[in-house]
Amino acid sequence: MLYWLLYPFREASAFFNLFGYITFRAAGATLTAMLISFLFGGRIIRFLRTHQIGQEVRSDGPSSHLKKQGTPTMGGLIILVSVLVPVLMWGRLNSTALLVVLVSTVWMGLIGLLDDYLKVVRHSPKGLIGRYKLTGQVALGIIVGIWLLLTPPQPVATELDVSFIPSVRTVDLSDEAQEITIRSAETTVPFFKSIRLNLGIFYVLLVMLVLTGTSNAVNLTDGLDGLATGVSMISILTFGALAYFLGHANFANYLQFSHLPGVGEVFVFAGAAVGACLGFLWYNSNPAEVFMGDTGSLALGGAIGSMAVVTRNELLLVLVGGVFVAEALSVMIQVGHYRRTGKRVFKMAPIHHHFELLGWPESKVVVRFWIIAVILALLALSTFKIR
Repeated sequence: MLYWLLYPFREASAFFNLFGYITFRAAGATLTAMLISFLFGGRIIRFLRTHQIGQEVRSDGPSSHLKKQGTPTMGGLIILVSVLVPVLMWGRLNSTALLVVLVSTVWMGLIGLLDDYLKVVRHSPKGLIGRYKLTGQVALGIIVGIWLLLTPPQPVATELDVSFIPSVRTVDLSDEAQEITIRSAETTVPFFKSIRLNLGIFYVLLVMLVLTGTSNAVNLTDGLDGLATGVSMISILTFGALAYFLGHANFANYLQFSHLPGVGEVFVFAGAAVGACLGFLWYNSNPAEVFMGDTGSLALGGAIGSMAVVTRNELLLVLVGGVFVAEALSVMIQVGHYRRTGKRVFKMAPIHHHFELLGWPESKVVVRFWIIAVILALLALSTFKIR
């Protein structure tokens, strides 16, 4: 909004030229998100506490968690508002990539909000029935997948390049080659600069798996004070940087990546999301005054997954979101092994509870997982050149 209102005045004053820079608007979105979190976070927490919208704690979990019984939940509302308003203020909504990420975040957040409402307000033990939740997540994946197939990222495309047969394409990286482009159904392959994996119509399936898997993985990670918030912030910042580089023709060509026009606006979203996470962490750090609930965890998962999708680095998500992957795998391994043998692999799943039951203090588990997330993010960024 501010871009359209103020940037046209750049000829009258050089100051307004700032609104044309993505970095300036991303910084503005970050500060705005933090300000909104600080201004309204306390009020939202008091509202939740007054209406007794509190968290139910598992009786079979670590005993130290029993004192968290009744802590206000649905705090993801703070994150959603703190992301949505700054993006509308500072972003350019004519960017398909930005719209995809914003819609995915809000869509997943609303699914989480309905789940939280049913659990803590209507006191339905299981909340939103699993198949209904999964239906909403899959529906978003299908919509986003088709949306991206119908809007190729390169402006030179004259028709859709979508086939039913997956293939591998080698791009021309010679000095005489023109700008590297990516087709509608393609994704990049980490560590291989000249290979593009063309999935054809099955690209929709990949998008569906990424959005559904990421949102549920972040949800599983949300079990300790500040854990999901901090790890999500690191992942969002990583994909935000990637979006900025790929949206800039010179940077993209230097790194020999496909230039994705308009995807740089996702960096503004990343700024807002990081600011929202920092503001929420003010209240969510140990001991937490509020939990994000499914409202926040599904929204953040939708944001991370969609950022991987619009930057066409879906496969890199396994490395960037390695902590989320480990959390999800620990649950699958635990459930699968227990059903076959009646024995547990971990003391408790997700795996962060395993380390708690080994005697690690909650804050130590959280900080060490943050450190691992930072290491994985740096490794992911290093793949820009190690190819």
